[in-house]
Amino acid sequence: MLVKSTAIMKENLELMNERGLTPPVVLGGAALTRRFVENDLRSIYKGAVVYASDAFDGLHFMEQLKTKGAASFTSSAAAEPVISEEGDELLTGAEAKIAAALKEHPDTGIRSNISTDVAIPKPPFWGSKVVDTISLEEIFDYINEAALIKGQWQVRKAKRSEEEYRKEVEEKVRPDLERLKKQAIAEQLLQPKVVYGYFPCNSDGNDLIIYRDDMKTERLRFTFPRQKDDRFLCLSDYFAPKGSGKIDVVPFHMVTMGQKASEHSAKLYAANDYKEYLYFHGLSVETAEALAELWHKKIREELGIAGKDAKEIKRLFSQGYQGSRYSFGYPACPDLEDHTKLFELLHPEQIGVHLTEEFMLEPEQSTDAIIVHHPDAKYFTIK
Repeated sequence: MLVKSTAIMKENLELMNERGLTPPVVLGGAALTRRFVENDLRSIYKGAVVYASDAFDGLHFMEQLKTKGAASFTSSAAAEPVISEEGDELLTGAEAKIAAALKEHPDTGIRSNISTDVAIPKPPFWGSKVVDTISLEEIFDYINEAALIKGQWQVRKAKRSEEEYRKEVEEKVRPDLERLKKQAIAEQLLQPKVVYGYFPCNSDGNDLIIYRDDMKTERLRFTFPRQKDDRFLCLSDYFAPKGSGKIDVVPFHMVTMGQKASEHSAKLYAANDYKEYLYFHGLSVETAEALAELWHKKIREELGIAGKDAKEIKRLFSQGYQGSRYSFGYPACPDLEDHTKLFELLHPEQIGVHLTEEFMLEPEQSTDAIIVHHPDAKYFTIK
């Protein structure tokens, strides 16, 4: 959703131009940066375009439109760039995702220097499996609290002292977090489920071939973009090449918090209980991410490569382990339509996850991944 939506925003602005519609437009969301909105999207639209860092920023602009009119948007758009607590612009990662979405990446015919001489772990089974008896308490241990509190809940230090910020978190924010965790368990608002599996594969240029159970008949293939420069990385490079005499293994997983999480979020929103909505929705999304982190760890354990895992859970959030996992829609595998292939392999309908016409996951508190065991695999961008 993050990457595809940026391309759709651009298309919508161009279509509005064609139809002579130029109302003020507010753009924001996790995939966008101020620089992208103001330098790229604003330049193609004949009306006013402003950047909103979050929903509350958007409400501010709507109030401004109501009281001062559309002309006020022009001055608002020249606001200062978003600055992190460390004083750096929060631009680099999201811009890479946007660039990957809006550019074409033809095959350069060049392969990276990723080693193909690595041990291939043995999977515990071939095919897929459903797991629906997972403890929420265990999953909660894998929540990235920084992403939840600063990202989802928008509780940031800003100009306060470190002591003032920590006091607010400990006295106000953390009690809310613990209350919501208990409520989620008691009322079964979060219902974690996983479908995952291991599949035989080989790389073929920019493609990853998935075989049938006979280990030689092609079942389907994924095509990934390759960097045009730098290391010329492509996701397929992390798997044994076709013709190498080796059959590699690629795990996939899909995790969800269930439909009830979406229904409860919608109920809070409809009741105008916006703070509770923001907090519960943020918790449900980050709990899905926590389950993805937990299940990736279990997959490493099943493959016998968990020996390099960091001892502290927090270090896992910065890839403190062997290999990597990549969700569809991000730079290394940006094509959301590949979800259809993932559904063919895993059949996530078994755990209540479905695809929309735009290849998004429903319920939204769900996430997927292709998992790579290669010791050199890390996140990378496509330029």
